[in-house]
Amino acid sequence: QVQLVESGGGLVQPGGSLRLSCLASGLTFRQYRMSWYRQGPGKERELVATITNFGGLTNYGDSVNGRFTISRDNAKNTVWLQMNSLKPEDTAVYYCNANGPLNSYWGQGTQVTVSK
Repeated sequence: QVQLVESGGGLVQPGGSLRLSCLASGLTFRQYRMSWYRQGPGKERELVATITNFGGLTNYGDSVNGRFTISRDNAKNTVWLQMNSLKPEDTAVYYCNANGPLNSYWGQGTQVTVSK
């Protein structure tokens, strides 16, 4: 079955950095547009970043543009989210999403907490 497994979350101080990873299995990775979403406490899930199938195009939410970078390696079935200059408002559960021609899949999420 399809699995998306996120890792790399944790506790970081404001201004710090984290790198999230999402390892996919059970699907043909290059057929899927990959995205990171997040859901903060009491908030709706929001799109953080998207990368097209072969990495040619990326798109970011306004609140993270210029601070976060999404990348992928189709040979490793992995997508990353490099997060720099983290702010307390970036605190959320971060989810990996694979969106294909017929199906969409979600990971279980990884917690990111930005606090002193």
